[in-house]
Amino acid sequence: MTISKIPAPSVEPITTDLPGWTKADGNPTMTTWIEYTAPDGSMIAGWWEATPGTYYAEYSGWEFVHLIEGKAIITPDGGEPVEVGPGDAFVFEADFKGHWQIVEPVKKHFTIKLK
Repeated sequence: MTISKIPAPSVEPITTDLPGWTKADGNPTMTTWIEYTAPDGSMIAGWWEATPGTYYAEYSGWEFVHLIEGKAIITPDGGEPVEVGPGDAFVFEADFKGHWQIVEPVKKHFTIKLK
């Protein structure tokens, strides 16, 4: 059995907005570090940071999030807003669409199921 630790951000970051993420209000920026990719390409894990502003996000894969720092209000299309903060853990289904309003700079660990 193999255990893969996810280090503090250590790989070259992605500093452009990820596919499926569109600025909706303000000028937020994001930085993503993919620290792990499953041998079969089915999952990735790493870190993500974003600055205040709002993104409209369309997810194509299931995601588990553990928020380390900051505050955001996530509002699914047709749903109620959910405020998240440090220590919160939550899951997005692959068909999630909605707004991420980043109130305070956020930092999260993530795991995304790609297939």
